Amino acid sequence: MPNHVLGRSSRATPPVAVQGEGCYLIDAAGKRYLDGSGGAAVSCLGHSDPEVRAALHAQLDRLAFAHTGFFTSEPAEALADLLIAQAPGTLDRVYLVSGGSEAMEAALKLARQYMLETGRPGRHRVIARRQSYHGNTLGALATGGNAWRREPYAPLLVETSHIAPCYAYRDRHPDETPEAYGRRVADELEAEILRLGPETVMAFVAETVAGATLGAVPPVPGYLARIREICDRHGVLLILDEVMCGMGRTGHLYACAEDGVAPDILAIAKGLGAGYQPVGAILCTKAIHEAIAAGSGAFQHGHTYQGHPMAAAAGHAVVSAILDRGLLARVQTMGATLDAALRDAFGQHPHVGDIRGRGLFRALELVEDRETKAPFAPTRGVNRTLKAAAFEAGLICYPMGGTLDGARGDHVLLAPPFILEEAQVGELVEKLAVGLRAATGV
Repeated sequence: MPNHVLGRSSRATPPVAVQGEGCYLIDAAGKRYLDGSGGAAVSCLGHSDPEVRAALHAQLDRLAFAHTGFFTSEPAEALADLLIAQAPGTLDRVYLVSGGSEAMEAALKLARQYMLETGRPGRHRVIARRQSYHGNTLGALATGGNAWRREPYAPLLVETSHIAPCYAYRDRHPDETPEAYGRRVADELEAEILRLGPETVMAFVAETVAGATLGAVPPVPGYLARIREICDRHGVLLILDEVMCGMGRTGHLYACAEDGVAPDILAIAKGLGAGYQPVGAILCTKAIHEAIAAGSGAFQHGHTYQGHPMAAAAGHAVVSAILDRGLLARVQTMGATLDAALRDAFGQHPHVGDIRGRGLFRALELVEDRETKAPFAPTRGVNRTLKAAAFEAGLICYPMGGTLDGARGDHVLLAPPFILEEAQVGELVEKLAVGLRAATGV
């Protein structure tokens, strides 16, 4: 069969997915794959939800598209209302886009425009964290701190400061409490703001729970509260990236709710559409919106497909399902079940250094030596071998390399659908063990 798709790899032809059934994807040969990572933490409702499909059919029969330069739409308004009704703090407005990278670009541009509207044109600098990931468009890529993703495009990227992540497994001192460690790394933000000059700093950007690049690393108690305090003290906007960890993935619709912190701008995507439509969004505070409304009167930004009625209809159906079916509580229960199963199977594995995460957002960090936490040599290709072997066994998971610094370290991320059954937890762990054995020999 001719293949004219420019795929993710020019050296391999992936199987053709032809059907989705609950937590499984099925290829053209009839092979079934348990989706243990929701693709990339996307498919939170599985692959054949009847209510979401019905909502899309009904919307298609009414209205497929209306450009937001001329119209709003009922699905966009309804989704925005639903998101704000559940939102923390003073988040009050929703800007709908087509995915996570677009959401982060919009967040950065909105932060800059807010500074202009409020008479602070000198504030343009962004501070983020090392080993963060905020998307692949140039602004988002510049903000992210993942070295290997940034390297090829470095000449095109705007300058961004990067401080330490909140990564207790690697960086907390043996004599340090989690709270003391959190304060220490959070205080790096204040030091960097003072180094740059507070009058130049626009925003601090962080994933509430670090996702693909670090592997489901949650903040320690008090860390985000300290970050919020520092941002407020210096007039810096706090942008939280919940593209991967939000929309119920950790057991809260907004992951920051667990930490009792509300941002100025919040980015969501992935689970918002659950894979049924490409959709993302940013939420901003009432103060940000009012500053723009009282000033220029318009956010100077836009995309052709923003606020797309079909995407908004899918988002509304997905969020409604999460809330109405009690799936947030289910994520917490099944997350505890998955965590226990992972610890039972791999807690004493000689090459599993850490098992971590929240809800149905979990990861294993792989090491050559548990005692020293020494990583495998990158030339071993541990993450690639694990991914291939698990896939062959019928498990989709999300291994990554460069966990420590963009070059060294390996982890595997798990983010299964919220409808995961207990029996499927056993299947996931069993097939993950096949991949781990292939990668480490144990």
